[in-house]
Amino acid sequence: MMFVLAIVAQAQQISYVEETKNWYYVYDDAGKKIGGLSRGSIGELKGWGSDFFVAKYYSYYRIYDAKGKVLKAMNVSDVGKIVGVSGKTITSRKGSWIYTWNKEGKKIRATSAQSGFGQSKMD
Repeated sequence: MMFVLAIVAQAQQISYVEETKNWYYVYDDAGKKIGGLSRGSIGELKGWGSDFFVAKYYSYYRIYDAKGKVLKAMNVSDVGKIVGVSGKTITSRKGSWIYTWNKEGKKIRATSAQSGFGQSKMD
């Protein structure tokens, strides 16, 4: 008889991202520093979710994991303006549309900003 042991590695949870003059420091839910990245290497922090953060670097938004590895780069002209990052999603606005993205950069919802959240379309 063969036994299979499955080990699921959980992503580190982000509790806080500290901004200093030259660095961003990422902390877990126990207050332990996970890592640090220079502002010059990642650009402007736009927000963080439970296990990722987003920064704007020139004409791209980059999605990073808690340790600072780039998960996805998305062109600003495709995404629009990021208006929120929370939990496991990113919210952006482009023209009259509100878009919701997952941390892998996949668009998961599009909603008309003028009609509210009752009307949506999927691309």
